[in-house]
Amino acid sequence: MTDGISKLIYVGDPMCSWCWGFAPEIQSLADDNQVDVVVGGLRPGPMAQELDDRMASSLSHHWHQVAEQTGQQFDTRFLDRRDGWVYDTEPAAIAVTTMREMDETATLGYLTEIQAAFYERGEDVTRSEILVGLAVGHSIDLDVFAATIETDEARKTAWHDFSRARNWGISGFPALVGELDDGRLALLARGWTGAADIRDRMADLGRMAS
Repeated sequence: MTDGISKLIYVGDPMCSWCWGFAPEIQSLADDNQVDVVVGGLRPGPMAQELDDRMASSLSHHWHQVAEQTGQQFDTRFLDRRDGWVYDTEPAAIAVTTMREMDETATLGYLTEIQAAFYERGEDVTRSEILVGLAVGHSIDLDVFAATIETDEARKTAWHDFSRARNWGISGFPALVGELDDGRLALLARGWTGAADIRDRMADLGRMAS
């Protein structure tokens, strides 16, 4: 951990394409830094949209951009769906915050597993059974996890995260915040940023704080 910075706070969404592009960068940073996860809320609940021709075209454009810039893989066949599927990011966000409550150390890895399932394999991560299946292998009680993600309390926890991100002025993802040793917060990245550049910013911030 860089002197002057106690931890990193990653604000992202498991169904955000640029967050999937950012996955190798944040994983690299997590090798030598504590990373807390806050889900930002891309298209949750009332803001969810049905996948139609217009939305599919927009998503395809973004996914190709991310793939070209980051090298991350996408299965774009998912965008061919026209069965009324709704791009609702709330269930995956609830699953991530529930994992955080049950095993905080597994949160980032679980978030990345959801991203890989959706973007690489075209799995429907709005479905509870998919989200529970992706939690297999973590040191949690799967039955408790499956029951908890269906509760109002778990939904409130996720929406508290959404509000927290917006209170920080963050509405686009990914974003990375550094918490200084004195408790102050500093924005390190807004949008996709390489890990090397973030480390440089952390070092600058650490020097300023010392």
